[in-house]
Amino acid sequence: SPAIAGDTAVVVTGDIEAVAFALADGRRVWTRRTTGAGSPEVPPYVGKELVVADRRGARCAELLRLTDEDLARAVAPAKAGALLARRDRLDPARLRERLDREGMWACCRHDPGFPPALGDIGDAPVALLGRGRQELLTALEPENTVTIVGSRRATAYGRGIAEELAAGLAAAGMTVVSGMANGIDAAAHRGALEAGGGTIAVLGGGPDSAYPHRQRRLYERIAERGLVVSELPPGAATWRWMFPARNRIMAALAAMTVVVEAAERSGSLITAEMASDLGRDVGAVPGPVSSWPSKGANRLLRDGAAVIRDAQDVLDSMLGPGQRLAPNLGAAIDDDLRSVLSLLGDRGAVCDAIAVAAEIGPATAAERLARLELMGYARGDASGRYFRTLLEPPP
Repeated sequence: SPAIAGDTAVVVTGDIEAVAFALADGRRVWTRRTTGAGSPEVPPYVGKELVVADRRGARCAELLRLTDEDLARAVAPAKAGALLARRDRLDPARLRERLDREGMWACCRHDPGFPPALGDIGDAPVALLGRGRQELLTALEPENTVTIVGSRRATAYGRGIAEELAAGLAAAGMTVVSGMANGIDAAAHRGALEAGGGTIAVLGGGPDSAYPHRQRRLYERIAERGLVVSELPPGAATWRWMFPARNRIMAALAAMTVVVEAAERSGSLITAEMASDLGRDVGAVPGPVSSWPSKGANRLLRDGAAVIRDAQDVLDSMLGPGQRLAPNLGAAIDDDLRSVLSLLGDRGAVCDAIAVAAEIGPATAAERLARLELMGYARGDASGRYFRTLLEPPP
């Protein structure tokens, strides 16, 4: 689109130049090799004290909202003129050809298919680049979309809850948005895919490669059956400081952001804060008060976030009471397995405790727990504790 031309920006990763139809008013990615200053992981921090008071070392969105000119002078005053001149020489037609060659598409904010919800962001992306089912983006409505985020170092309990929550919402026709990070994000995408629903992965780097790399297989599944989007171009490297910028897109796309496990200094809390600032609802899954992966989520609950135990709670919060989910029923189980399942409770239990409570031998208890896990009724963690899933046995 010709309208993109005035909003493009240089993205330099090492010696590679690309264009981001991205990051409002020409947001850009800098590296130490380009600017000659700052950490390679968090390049813009060097100039932060010049532009944002009392926030040194913080991941602040204010820096990313600067104009190209102000940011260039803050982080690379000696090279600002050259960098801005390079930006002005960009050729959008050449960049569009590259997208076509790599099987991707771009949707600028002048396009009818650009999500109107992103207009609520003060520094909305100039465009989104994607791979996969573009119709998911075109048809997206915040009222039918939920963002699920959480810890990268999630527990088995947290991953199980995220997967079941996403599966239930996808089965109800909701689109699940997340960031494809390890832990909670990946579990949410998997749950939506397993339920046959729509899921959108918003990446911090370019849309052409999986980050983290261990999620490559998940990336391919989402690109085939869902949608992968980014505001950065193909080939853009991924740096830690880029994720807060990515988070604002995730927060804006959905009417509700749900946090499933988050430590006190988690990036997921940034997403929740951004969602709240945009007037979106925020929910959190409660966790043990002594569990560090749940401290951030529990704090959100203390501050007024909606309590989310399952997909039904999300639907009640977003659509009002009475929007019932179809029962999530599993395969039939016998009375022996029902007895063991009923003993797991909310906090789970270890095999020996189940054996004592059910008055059976440890080997029998282990065998029944293994069967329940294979059938999807229970999940075990590395400590040997088993938890009940949201799957219900038929009457």
